[in-house]
Amino acid sequence: MKKIKNVGKSFRLMVAQLKPVMGDIPGNLALAREVRARAAVDKADLILFTELFICGYSPEDLVLKPAFLKACEQAMYMLALDTQDGGPGIIIGTPLQRQDNLYNAVVVLDKGKLIAERYKIDLANYDQFDEKRVFTSGIKIEPVTFRDVSIGLPICEDVWNDSKFCKKLAKKGAQLILVLNGSPFSRKKFSMRLEVIARQVKESSLPIVYANQFGGQDEVVYDGGSFALQADGSLAFQMKHFQEDVVTTIWKGTPSSLRCIAGPRGRILSNYEADYAACMIGLADYVNNNGFKNVVLGLSGGIDSALCAAIAVDALGANRVYTIMLPYCYTSQDSLDDAQACAKLLGCHYNIVPINAAVEGFLQVFTLLFSEKVKDVTKENLQSRVRGTILMAISNKFGSMLISTGNKSEISVGYTTLYGDMNGGFNPIKDVYKTQVNALSKWRNAHKPINAKGPAGAVIPENILNKAPSAELSERQKDQDSLPPYDVLDSILECMIENEMGADSIIARGYDKVVVERVEKLLCMAEYKRRQAAPGIKITDKNFGRDRRYPITNHFRSFHVL
Repeated sequence: MKKIKNVGKSFRLMVAQLKPVMGDIPGNLALAREVRARAAVDKADLILFTELFICGYSPEDLVLKPAFLKACEQAMYMLALDTQDGGPGIIIGTPLQRQDNLYNAVVVLDKGKLIAERYKIDLANYDQFDEKRVFTSGIKIEPVTFRDVSIGLPICEDVWNDSKFCKKLAKKGAQLILVLNGSPFSRKKFSMRLEVIARQVKESSLPIVYANQFGGQDEVVYDGGSFALQADGSLAFQMKHFQEDVVTTIWKGTPSSLRCIAGPRGRILSNYEADYAACMIGLADYVNNNGFKNVVLGLSGGIDSALCAAIAVDALGANRVYTIMLPYCYTSQDSLDDAQACAKLLGCHYNIVPINAAVEGFLQVFTLLFSEKVKDVTKENLQSRVRGTILMAISNKFGSMLISTGNKSEISVGYTTLYGDMNGGFNPIKDVYKTQVNALSKWRNAHKPINAKGPAGAVIPENILNKAPSAELSERQKDQDSLPPYDVLDSILECMIENEMGADSIIARGYDKVVVERVEKLLCMAEYKRRQAAPGIKITDKNFGRDRRYPITNHFRSFHVL
């Protein structure tokens, strides 16, 4: 193993856990330069940025555009020129075109030039990632020497699937491992990262720094939480979770590696706090990065729209959230009172727009087309579509982004209306089951999230939490008139979606055969609706969208298997 030349001397490493904006290469360059100016004040030797920081992660097919790659490379060389002043060096992720191959790369910049580049070997090719489609795998596993320190530079998956990756670097003389990541949030993800890095430390006997991106990118939220483990496996430092963070850590050379002697001890969010933070940050970054000044949503007096309103106010501030109550003859006085009370607690804008005239006008038109009176699901969906049309008109008129408010349970079984309540540009609770909507709402009433712009205290009226769920599209309608109880439904759906279990296996757990078969049928039949749904934050291990790709035309049912 290579020996450190300056045993006992300090090495100052700055780790930048920030929000690069997808495709904003000049903006990301400016952000990197701001960090370097701060690093110079802190007298840092080296700055560690995250995976593909220069362009944002994950760029998908943007990297197939020659102009995009050229802009990334120009930004990289401009950063390299900045280092000719003898100040902090830079390690940063960027796409690199080398001859006919395109790489997910990490580059080392120092003394005014590019001194080394390494390529991601294990390309992510699961769930929402499809890197093998656009990138070429690297081959070489070699450390890089930076100012007498030998550094290994894996990129994300490189350390997840090959438990001996860092050991290979150690055998080639590495004394410190710096891992660049674009690792998205899902439940239990942080503990998984910790286990992966602990395993690599045990195999390599080297300290490892895990630098992770922060911020929302379409459906994905990167939760930050960068950390490092010492060579003995103990925690070296822990950066903030679900927040931007830039820290300078101090390391001292030992005969075989380095040891961190100064670094932060941040707190890791878990359970409902983490889920809520992901929904809030994902919505805020989607709205702000796409240039919307404010948002609008239908506030029905039910728990789903109330939670969405709370998330929106916490993410954007009350003045940027417009809520609309759209009552019809089936809307109860309780719902009118609850919606108004919720808006008042949140402090957001609130208006009432009755839809009676619009619905009755459509019903009159239909008398020319239908021989019998419009009723049942046709009339129910008409109400939803009138509401959706009004909300989209408001969105068009004022430039507000419409928030869709359907939960994962409803979206799973098709209890949503195309061109009605599914209208919207984004859905913060798309990956949150109904039972979890209830739990998150209760959590929010008892806690104010970190960096929330909304008020402290209860923001969702108690009556909304306690009443039976209903779309109020017909007289005395309740969700569970046609669905199993949500605790049962959600458990079955989680078996089918997250765990890919067949009907027989679910029934073996004690669930009713008729109910399981009906739920599977509804889940399969609703695929065409989900293809047309607004994007929404990934919370679970398998969200609807790129995590789960099923054909629309699909006659397979697991209960039909012989």
